[in-house]
Amino acid sequence: MAQTKVVALTGNQAAAEAMRQINFDIAAVYPISPQTELMGFFAEYVANGEVDTEMIAVDGEHSALATCIGSAAAGARTITASAGPGIAYMVENMYVASGMRVPIVLLDVNRALSAPLSIHCDHADSMLTRDTGWISIFCENAQEAYHQIIMSVKISEKAMFPIIVNYDGYVVSHSIEDVEILDDETVRNFVGPSDIHRIPHPLLDVKNPVTYGATAQPDYYTECKYQQHVDFLKVYDIVREVFDEFAAVSGKRYDFIEEYKTEDAEYIGISMGSSFGTLKDTVDTLRSQGKKVGAVKITLYRPFPVKQIADVLSNAKGVAVLDRADSFDGIGGPLFKDITSALISSSNRPFIHNFIYGLGGREVLEEDFIKAFERLERLEKGVESRENFVEYLQVRE
Repeated sequence: MAQTKVVALTGNQAAAEAMRQINFDIAAVYPISPQTELMGFFAEYVANGEVDTEMIAVDGEHSALATCIGSAAAGARTITASAGPGIAYMVENMYVASGMRVPIVLLDVNRALSAPLSIHCDHADSMLTRDTGWISIFCENAQEAYHQIIMSVKISEKAMFPIIVNYDGYVVSHSIEDVEILDDETVRNFVGPSDIHRIPHPLLDVKNPVTYGATAQPDYYTECKYQQHVDFLKVYDIVREVFDEFAAVSGKRYDFIEEYKTEDAEYIGISMGSSFGTLKDTVDTLRSQGKKVGAVKITLYRPFPVKQIADVLSNAKGVAVLDRADSFDGIGGPLFKDITSALISSSNRPFIHNFIYGLGGREVLEEDFIKAFERLERLEKGVESRENFVEYLQVRE
């Protein structure tokens, strides 16, 4: 088992520490709150000669990801980071990266999208990326962000897909907590050396020339997307394998989802990111009142953990899906649609209702989630009727 030490760090400091230990070859950077200080912390490691990373300052997020695509295709271990509007600016190149099958790590320090302007947290930026073909993982706290960044390198390089590690802006990125840090040798042994031949078909392997970014006419494009589709389904096994490998060296075991008091739960709340701690507190409060409630956290968001969700919800009467983003389509939030899709083949589908919360960084309180559970129970029992599948929590009268 690895040696560890506990250090008080913000989420951004923990992320920068993981980056230092991994020692990426290339970091393409552009500032945007609440990500800016993350790369600022890492720049200190670069300036002090503690890493070999080449930091490339670019003119915008679109260029940052374009730089990463070329870097990763060449065989360099590559990372970038952004938030909110910066993620939106990257989206065109996100499709390029996944279609080219290049391993890149992107840290999304979650931020709301304009308008109105907000630099605070919700998950609108992550939801914008959900269909781009990137692996996507959500973190509840700084400890998880530190661990997931380390694992993301291995997941991405084994799968040959780029990966996003999401953690909530300000709530996680700027809040200090105790983080258990692994020793440098353990981390570097875990991720392995950055040799260009660790990935197939590196662009700089001049003895085996390859083409990146070719045009596909209609008679081939579908087959390219089909290969991407089939290989993305293999990501489940790769993530499981890396999670198991990490547990062996760190003692911390992760899974696609995390369950909390779901065994006999009649009503289950589902969330992602930092709000899960509040959701667990809510479960404890309602349990003390004799309510059979439970909670589920989504860790692996893409590919979506369909089987695990169907299994954990199979005996529930009602499910409250808690979305920190809205789709503005009249159907419900993004996570709500994912959950309902996961249950489409289930023989025992619970009553499902969607609640939107925490937009633009609004603090979510235990009382908010209690209201969601109470509303869910009344709807499921037919005491109240609903006009839509989705409603907002926390709206001021």
